Amino acid sequence: MRKSLLVLAILGMMVVEIGVYALAQEERTEEELLFMNLEVITASKFVEKLSDAPGVISVVTKDELERFGGTTLKDILERVPGLVGSTIYMTDRTVMAARGDLFKDSGSHVLLLINGRPVRELQEGGIKSEMLESFPVNIIERIEVIRGPGSVLYGSEAFSGVINVITEKAEENGITINGLGRVPSAYGTSGEAKYRNGDLSIVAAGRYHKKPDWKVTWDYELINIETGAIVGAGSQKVTMPNKGPGSYLEVNYKNFKFMGSYNQWDNYYLLPDYMLTTSLLYGNAISYGKAGWKKGFGDLGYRLKVNEKWNMDFHTTYTRSNFIVSSWPFIERNCYEAIAEWTNFYNPIEKLGIVFGGLYNYISGTEDMKGLGRVSDGSWSGFAFYTQADYWLRQDMKLIGGLQANKVKDIDLDIVPRAGLILYPLSNVNIKTLYSEAFRAPSINEFGIHHPAISGNPDIKSEKIRTIDIGVNYVGERIQGGVNYFFNKQTGIIFQNRTAVPVFYDNIGEIEHQGVELEGKYYATRSLFLTGSALYQTNKDKEGNKNVSPIANFGAKAGISYQSSEKGVTVSLFNIYQGDLDKRYDTKLNPSPGAYNLMNLHCRLDMNKVTGWNIGRSLSLLLQVDNLFDKEFWLPDWGLLDGNSIPVNQGRTIYFGMEVSL
Repeated sequence: MRKSLLVLAILGMMVVEIGVYALAQEERTEEELLFMNLEVITASKFVEKLSDAPGVISVVTKDELERFGGTTLKDILERVPGLVGSTIYMTDRTVMAARGDLFKDSGSHVLLLINGRPVRELQEGGIKSEMLESFPVNIIERIEVIRGPGSVLYGSEAFSGVINVITEKAEENGITINGLGRVPSAYGTSGEAKYRNGDLSIVAAGRYHKKPDWKVTWDYELINIETGAIVGAGSQKVTMPNKGPGSYLEVNYKNFKFMGSYNQWDNYYLLPDYMLTTSLLYGNAISYGKAGWKKGFGDLGYRLKVNEKWNMDFHTTYTRSNFIVSSWPFIERNCYEAIAEWTNFYNPIEKLGIVFGGLYNYISGTEDMKGLGRVSDGSWSGFAFYTQADYWLRQDMKLIGGLQANKVKDIDLDIVPRAGLILYPLSNVNIKTLYSEAFRAPSINEFGIHHPAISGNPDIKSEKIRTIDIGVNYVGERIQGGVNYFFNKQTGIIFQNRTAVPVFYDNIGEIEHQGVELEGKYYATRSLFLTGSALYQTNKDKEGNKNVSPIANFGAKAGISYQSSEKGVTVSLFNIYQGDLDKRYDTKLNPSPGAYNLMNLHCRLDMNKVTGWNIGRSLSLLLQVDNLFDKEFWLPDWGLLDGNSIPVNQGRTIYFGMEVSL
């Protein structure tokens, strides 16, 4: 089975070559299917063709969203080339790793944007579980993903990847309601409404999704915190919830725009390495339980047209994050970030485009623990100035350059640059050679947590990364594909220095990371769509230890979709394969993490077209099958000691539902 699925992935990537010969025999496809007309905005903050954008970019189009479905944002992002879904033992239970970079025990190296505005959590630094699990996917127009640094324009956390979720606009009035159900204990409902009247447009969306409760037996060892010796073992039967609401609102009036989102997620956390610790220190060996995440996000923007060559954007952005657990260590966190930003878009001549601007941000947060009181309380302000320029030296050569100067708390003023060259040797072929640097600023806890077992470090510095990308890409009418090599060196990585008591945060990590990415998409006909990608990556730290990230060296993805607009039928399969992990992640008690295939099925029947009925509204029947092969997945409890694993995916879930549009 595994070999057959690997063949499927390889075939998905080979469609680029096959399609070149088929193009001459096919008629031009519809406008929305032409990759040559595909535009992006994330790499430069202004609209440009995908082939001209200064970055390694993948786009999940509206057509792909409709074809392959997805119950959560995480489900959709796992299909993106170079992104891998993973998990952390406690505070960030849903993580997306870019190119295998999960060197931190959080998702702090990938920045999430909603319509270009950052959504950050800064108490720990990077938690976005509730966004990945609960954001209303029914309102997404497309998703742009940059693999590689993006700090020149987006600042902290745009370290190894940037995910920009772009929402639908209200082009016309309408309401859509969607419901999914599974017996027992799983259901989901979502809805969206659009309204337009002259210069006023409103989009509102909401969802609530509950996956099946998972009853699982979890085994653990009891470890003496002073000697490190194993002194016993235990076992617990737990029921893991997986549910939460999400919402989104956007209001546009002339040049003003407001958008906001609230997302909440309830799941479980497991702390096997601390079972004996809690028993000794607190008389309570319960180090597992329910965990809850909440995030509120809001942005108010205004665009000013100075003249034909100069536009300005003004934004104020606010993000508040909360995290709470039901048992030891009884954490309750509350933090926020407020940003005021001014961005300019200036085109003095046709060949030159310049983006420049500045921002001021204020960060504040607290963490409380039962029995210890407030263990973290910090706040500070910072600022940044940035610029990026694109210049067409010739019709077949584009130069890119930029930098950001940033000041975070008491850290010295720092500068991260970028430079690049894009060549066009053939009309549909581009070669991108890019150099970028990025940073991840320390979190509130890394600066100043005060806990008996761990201490913050007021002298800590930002993490840094230097990345080289070299890629060759083909963008045709029905075909998009490419191969890209990347090499990066991360320095000053913030880890817990365990050479002292208490443990404290320090810049002690240095990692070299490189790999090759392949991807391809092909519309064989108007109805038949194929896609595939693969990633091979290796990494090592400064001591020479290899595979220091709990992500497989090799992974491949492939999808096939049939969609007939005339017949009203959509049937799509998508498989994600992740290879074996290093033996260091094998376990003795629970199932060991290993290679897996995650295949999902999505089907839709437009009943008006299937039956020929004319009922005055759109009615569709839905079938979504997650984890078609019904295999239980366990992954490393990343962030704790090697040799433990935690449950991540319980197996097959089948949803039936319907969608009504008015």
